[in-house]
This record gives sequence, structure tokens and C-alpha cells, in this order.
Amino acid sequence: MEALKFILKGKTAFFKNPEVNTYYYFTYGNIHKPALLGLFGAILGYQGYESDFDTYPEYYEKLKDISVSIVPNKENGHFYRKIQYFNNSVGYASHEQGGNLIVKEQWLENPEWTIYVQINNEESQKLAQMILNKQCIYTPYLGKNDHLATIEDAKLIQLQEQKSSDIQIHSLSIASTIQFHWHIAKFKYEEYLPISLKESTNHYQLEKMLLTNAPVKKSDIVIYTDGEKNVTFY
Repeated sequence: MEALKFILKGKTAFFKNPEVNTYYYFTYGNIHKPALLGLFGAILGYQGYESDFDTYPEYYEKLKDISVSIVPNKENGHFYRKIQYFNNSVGYASHEQGGNLIVKEQWLENPEWTIYVQINNEESQKLAQMILNKQCIYTPYLGKNDHLATIEDAKLIQLQEQKSSDIQIHSLSIASTIQFHWHIAKFKYEEYLPISLKESTNHYQLEKMLLTNAPVKKSDIVIYTDGEKNVTFY
């Protein structure tokens, strides 16, 4: 199977978790598929939430069928996080005295991922050509326009089905699709991350995502390898 492979990184990133906003705006621990599709939409020049749409924004309508794999390039999948304080002093930002809103956000520091994209439809082919040619229509960023994205080492590769047993998976995987030999695990990272948007509301649909060094016991989905890493797509 043909796939696009590249490194995605930045100095900081912020993928807002909408469930918590009382004192701080918290981030998800890794980039998730809807955010990644948004980045792809910027590269291809598709419209987002600021435009009119019936069911989905243009970028998601066109790109939702793309299959991706996300490999955190960090030990145990955990990136450092830091709370950032800054002022938003535009007049409509806050009803507080003086119209000044103190924003407190949790940012990922020096995040980096290896991204795989299956080349299996017209949109994935267009995306691959844009990234391979180092082109973009709009500037890609990591969650917010404060966090510029860097894309490096883009190339087309061939993936093979991994038929060996007792292997480690290096990508984030949907937890319900794979069983592991947990008795010999040295680490486990798990988090409920968005994997898609609900058609009726465009709210996130979450799944428990998992990263571990425990070997696979049984998998209900295909595991692929490029000779270096074993990955799953969703």
C-alpha cells in the first residue's frame, strides 16, 4: 500500500479540550485526526468554520475519508506541558472592567509526530503532491495560529501488512481494536481523543487511544509496517 510519510512538529501546540475551561484551557496530549484534517485543509486551501456550510465545513467534507496514522516521537507518547498566561485586550474579549481577558492555556512543548497518510483517493493524492512540493494555500498550524507547524522529510513509501505476532505498535491506536500482553508492558499512554465529527452538531466523537510497548496479543484491524515502525490507521 502506498502512503505519504512526513515529520510534523512545532515549538508549541494547543489542541483545545472543550470539556474543561473553568480556570484554564486544557489541551489534548497529542494531535488528533480532526485537527490533522484541519491542517491538511489549510494546505489545500479549503474553507473552515468561518464559512457557510450545511453539514460539515468544506475541509472536513472533503477530507473525512482520509486514513491517517499518528506516531508520537516522544518517549512514552507524553509531551511536556506548560501553562501560558497572556492578555486578550480586544473590546469584545471580556465583559470585565477594562475589557481585558487574562487567558490561561496549557500548551504542548516541542511536540513532534511521524504522520502516515494512506494514498487511496483523489484528495489524498492532491495532499501528497502539495506536501511533497512544499506548497500550501494557507499556513498550517498546530491547533491555533499561535503555533506554526513545520513539515519535514516528506516522502512516498510502501507499507506492507505486518503478519508477525507479538510485535509492538508505534502509533496511537483505537484501544477497542487491539488486545495486548499487558503483563510485560513497561508503559501505557491512553487518552480519549477526537477521531471524527458528529454530523448533527460537528462536536467531537471520542475514542480511547492507546500507545504502549506491550506486544500485540490479538488485533481486529490490519497492522502495517514500513520496515521501521508498525502502525495502524483510522
